[in-house]
Amino acid sequence: MSEIEPPRKRACERCGRQEVWDGDRDVWRALETDGDRRLGQAHCLHEWDINGTYSPIAEG
Repeated sequence: MSEIEPPRKRACERCGRQEVWDGDRDVWRALETDGDRRLGQAHCLHEWDINGTYSPIAEG
């Protein structure tokens, strides 16, 4: 049986914003590294790095 494995992190290829999935709140949150949030640009139309090479299906 196969299971769906959603992505846990993503990054914008245009502005560098980085996000991680917060399963407790069911939202994407900006990644923090050494106290700095990776926000990118406020008005960017984000191009996430999740593309055809990512497979959400985990064989089990």
